Amino acid sequence: MLEAKYHRGFSEERLAKGTEPRVRHDENGHYIMSLSENAKVYFEDYYGFMENTYRRAAAERDVVQAKIFGTSPDQTEMMAYYRARLVIVEQLMKAIRRFYTDGSNFGVVMTPWCFGTVMLEKIEVYKERIGRGEVSDADLGDYPYDVIRYVDEIYKSTLLELFDFPEEAFKMRWQYSELLKRYSQMLSDITTSLQSVIKSVKNLGA
Repeated sequence: MLEAKYHRGFSEERLAKGTEPRVRHDENGHYIMSLSENAKVYFEDYYGFMENTYRRAAAERDVVQAKIFGTSPDQTEMMAYYRARLVIVEQLMKAIRRFYTDGSNFGVVMTPWCFGTVMLEKIEVYKERIGRGEVSDADLGDYPYDVIRYVDEIYKSTLLELFDFPEEAFKMRWQYSELLKRYSQMLSDITTSLQSVIKSVKNLGA
C-alpha cells in the first residue's frame, strides 16, 4: 500500500481466485509475461519495487521542498534547479500511483527497467507540453523556462538515482505509447476470436 491509502490494483486475493487467464503461478508466486519484453514479472516483485521507489521519491520530495523553502528567491538558478527536481519527483510519484492502483490493464505490470524507460518518455512528453504552454504547474515558480532547462539537464540522472538503477538501465527504450498500442491490438484480436467462436457455435446449433 502507498501512503496507507493507495491499494494494489491486482491484489493477492484477486489473483488467488484464478479468474485471470493471463496470470500464472509457480513456487515463487503469481506472475505474468509482460507485454513489453515478454519477461516473467512476479506481482509481488512489481509492487515491492513500486512501493520502495515511491518511498524514496516521497523522502526526496520532502528534502527538496525544504530546500526551496530555505532558498532566497534571489538565487534564481538554485531555485530553478530545486523546482526542476521537484517536478521530476512529483511526476514519478503521480505515475507510480496510477500504475500501482490500476487493476484493469495488465500492460502496467512490467520490469523495473521497463518502467524506468516509461518514466523517461513521460517526463519528456510533460516537458514538451510545458514548453508549449499546455500545462500550468505550480512547481514551476516564476521562471518556468529556467526550470524546464534544468529538467532537461537532470531528469535522466535524477530518475536513475530515485530508481537506484545503473546507467545502462536506460540504454533500451520501451515506449509506453507503443505498449498501449500492443495491448489494444491484443484485446482486439481476443474479441475477434471470441466473436468467431460464438458465430461457429451458433451455426452448429442452427
